[in-house]
Order: sequence, then structure tokens, then C-alpha cells
Amino acid sequence: MGELKRPPPPTSKSRGFYVRMRLLHGCGKHHQRQAQDKKGFFHRYYKWVLWLSLSFYFFCPYLLSHSPKQRLNPLHTGGSGSAHSSRALFESTLSLSNSSSARSQGLEIDQELRGLKIYVYDLPPKYNSEWLSNERCRTHLFASEVAIHRALLTSDVRTLDPHEADFFFVPVYVSCNFSTTNGFPAIGHARSLLLSAVQLISSEHPFWNRSSGSDHVFVASHDYGACFHAMEDRAIADGVPEFLKKSIILQTFGVNYDHPCQDVEHVVIPPYIPPESVRRTLEASPADGGRDIWAFFRGKMEVHPKNISGRFYSKAVRSVIWHKYSGDRRFYLQRHRFAGYQSEIVRSVFCLCPLGWAPWSPRLVESVALGCVPVVIADGIRLPFPGAVPWPEISLTVAERDAGRLGPILDRVAAANLSAIQRNLWRPEVRRALLYHDRVERGDATWHVLRSLAGKLDRSRRRSRVYGQ
Repeated sequence: MGELKRPPPPTSKSRGFYVRMRLLHGCGKHHQRQAQDKKGFFHRYYKWVLWLSLSFYFFCPYLLSHSPKQRLNPLHTGGSGSAHSSRALFESTLSLSNSSSARSQGLEIDQELRGLKIYVYDLPPKYNSEWLSNERCRTHLFASEVAIHRALLTSDVRTLDPHEADFFFVPVYVSCNFSTTNGFPAIGHARSLLLSAVQLISSEHPFWNRSSGSDHVFVASHDYGACFHAMEDRAIADGVPEFLKKSIILQTFGVNYDHPCQDVEHVVIPPYIPPESVRRTLEASPADGGRDIWAFFRGKMEVHPKNISGRFYSKAVRSVIWHKYSGDRRFYLQRHRFAGYQSEIVRSVFCLCPLGWAPWSPRLVESVALGCVPVVIADGIRLPFPGAVPWPEISLTVAERDAGRLGPILDRVAAANLSAIQRNLWRPEVRRALLYHDRVERGDATWHVLRSLAGKLDRSRRRSRVYGQ
């Protein structure tokens, strides 16, 4: 029998060939299992990778926006470097989350506004835009009529189809006709201009006549609202124009007792204060936030309470304050106008807000926006958006008859709960609710106007028809 010879040991070259042959030989046997293992790996772990990425994306901005430093400083508006880094880090997922976030926010707002739809009439320029040739028309205290119109034009609640509208906004500016004699708005033309606008839309569109104007919205931002007169006795005598009595009026005038000038469906709104001026004043305010003025007022104050203006203007309240406290060092009282007076408000602890011809005053908004405790001296006044602005927690109310006792009243408040009032006053959402912007921002003044209108959807002819109300 011949001896079997062993094959020679493999050289490095033949060993490589042998290994390759083994791999090729085993490929058919193991290829399917390896593919399954690879698929199983990604199938098991890709969800965890995605979950961790999304968790980091949503959690990091939360930590950045809720850092202790930012919570302690309500004026903080800047971003940190880490915030920019986190946005860069998760740039790949930003495009995916933005659409989802926008849909969620839109759904939330839609639920709060109950799907509100408003049609804005496109009126000839003589009713609105022509008045803007005077720049003051955009910025004076009655400019809410301009601000609301501009914000609605770009708002999500605006509809271009009047047949799906709940309400119809009629943009007529009536407070832009400034008197050359005293520089104040003259509104003697208001009734005729509004009547002309109503005649136009009722002749060219069917929507006014089908509801008698009950789902139409106007702005009346002057002293006595829809009565359109600056003197109360004349305003009461004239009353609300007959053609507006079934409509909804957005007006700065509001009292908590029966008054002919609010004898119409209405919403009490804040007077207009430019948000840019508030921002500039806050940016220029002392870094330590110190307030070296105890009680502040700047405005018309009659020295002689027995003359006609002294008896009727402010019901003599301002004259009483002047005579009682003009010599008191703690009271900073000024009778002359000063363009930069907001710089005085931001330095003050208490800001006096006595009535003028009407109960309301732009000082109410300026005081709140600049962190000064408003001292409201106007019997029976009804303040705007009480559901959003906790007026009893951020302001003081003093009866007109007690104007001469302001000193001891403020002393008692300072000794008891001043710090609590100031904390409530400095909440960002409070300031936001009283300021208008060119575009509607969630929680700002126009947004609260829309929310108030959403509460009146029972007046919507479309809702009544669709839902059988």
C-alpha cells in the first residue's frame, strides 16, 4: 500500500487563496444570515437614535430658555452662544420639527379663537390710508384704529372670502384729523365719514344688510368712544349714531355703570403706545433698575380750580393733587409736556393716572409697560382685558374724593404689599397684553381683541346658519 502524502503546508500566497475560497464558499451559506443580522441591528437601534436626537432637540432649547439667569431678569431678550450652538447641532432635524411645531401652535391658537374668520373691507383711501400722510396718525394715543387694521391684514384669522367670515372689519380712521389750533385730534367729521363708509359697503356688498350690521366691527378710540365727541355732555346728548347701534365697537372708553356712550355691543381696548418707544426706554433705563422718583405725574394740571377748565377738566382732581402735593419732595409733578417723559416713568415707583376729560388715560399702559405701579384715580372706570391683565394685583385704585390723601395711602401700600404688586406688574404677559404690533402676536393687544370677538360668535350669521344657533 502506498503511503498517503500530506499536502504541502500552504504558503502565504496559497493561504490567502484558501481563505478567499472559504469566504466564497461560505458566502452562499452565511450571506442571508449576515444580511438579517445587519437589518436587525438597524431595526433595533434606529428608533433609539431618532428618539435621543429628538429628545436633545426639544430638551436643550427648554433648558436654555428657562435658565435661572433669564428667569430672574424679565428684560432679558438676547440669546446665548449655547443657544446658537444647539440650533446648529440640530440643524438636520429643524426642518422636520418646524412644520410640526407650527401646526401645533396654529391648532392651539385656532382652538382659543374658535376658528374665528374676519373679512377686512378694502375701502377707498379717503377712509384710511390717505390720513397716514401725517406720521402722528400711526403713533398717537388714539392710533389703535390704525394698529388693529394693519395687524388684521396679515393675521391668520383674515379671510379673503366674505362668505366664510364671522365678522366684517370696517377700517375707517376718524382720529387722524389734527386740529391746527391745539394739535389735538378733531373728530367733528367722524359721524359723516363713518356713515359714508356704511352706505358704500351696504350698496356694494350684501353682508351689512343681511345682519343690519350686527356682525360688523368698528374702532372708536377717542375719549367717549362711539359717541364721537370729546366733551361728555355733548357726547351724551349726541349718543351713539343710529346706524352703528347694532354693530360691535372697539373703544377705549369704558365704565362699570350705565352710560349712553357704551350703550352698544363693544370691547374695551387699551389706548395705543408705540412698542418701539417702550423698548427704547427699557434699554436705556438704569442697569440696576433703581427708581428714585416716589410718585410721578406729568400732564395738564389746572392751578386755579375755580375757572371753567379747573372745575370740569378732571373733575378738579388734578388741581387738588397739584395744590396738595406740588411742594412735597416725594411727588414729582410737572405741568409741561416733555417728549422723553417715559424716561421719568421708568424711574418712578408710583405713577398717578387721574382722569382727564374721560376716565381712561395712556398713562395706564405706559405705567404697566415700564414697571411703574399705576395709581388709578377715576371713579367707575372699566379697564381693558381684565381676564388677561390682573388689574387689582398690579395697580392701586383711589377714589376721586381721596385725591388729597394720596400721601398716606401710598405710604400704607409701600409698607404692606408694594413688593408683591411690583412682582405681578413685571410679568411679561401683562405688558404684552396692552401693546399693539404690526403683526398679531399671541397674547398682544390685537390678539386679545380677537379673543374677545371669538366670545361674541353668537352674533355671527355664518355660525348661526351653520350650527343652527
